[in-house]
Amino acid sequence: MKEHLNIAIDGPSGAGKSTLAKALAQQLNIRYLDTGAMYRAMALFAIRSGVSVSDEPALKEILQDADIRVIYNERGQRVLLCGEDVTDGLRTQELAMGASTVSTHPCVRQKLAELQREVGRNYDVVMDGRDITTNVLPHTKHKFFVTASPEVRAERRLKELRARGNAEETLDRVLADIKARDHQDSSRAYMPLRKTDDSLLIDTSEMTVEEALNTLIHAINEKEAL
Repeated sequence: MKEHLNIAIDGPSGAGKSTLAKALAQQLNIRYLDTGAMYRAMALFAIRSGVSVSDEPALKEILQDADIRVIYNERGQRVLLCGEDVTDGLRTQELAMGASTVSTHPCVRQKLAELQREVGRNYDVVMDGRDITTNVLPHTKHKFFVTASPEVRAERRLKELRARGNAEETLDRVLADIKARDHQDSSRAYMPLRKTDDSLLIDTSEMTVEEALNTLIHAINEKEAL
């Protein structure tokens, strides 16, 4: 049976992973899986259930009821939480930090990582997140670590939030959130954010999306030709 093309992209919040991963999937005509959206949905489920995202024992109790699914339609990837399409409400700072906290718990990571691996077993797919190269798709030959300076990432995130109609956020606050999330993601005990030795580092601080995309495609083509 032919092995599916699995492309793994890790990196810190706001580095442009999702933008690149979506563009890459479109270029290669394969699926894109935004794993971060699944953790945001889990954080949303915890909040709706009245459970703190820091309370692992309580999260374990509600985990089996957290029905998180990903579907694809003309609008791209959509995340369903207990049958409700919650995609458009996931891109908030509260859920970004909630996702970072809820993802520190092994029980949550194990549940969602297995759902993600299942997608990789069944489809050609590009995935981006915090532990795709280290945990979800450790055996793929296509691994990338996409990063950028905290300041550049904060400016990009603020621009994104403003485009979504959020005029209240400030650059200082967004930068503080990004630095806090960086620390939390890289210092958690279970599956912390880190670059693997076999991942290609791509710093997008001074790169256009097109330049970064071309770097990805060139690296993939080189390995596929081996």
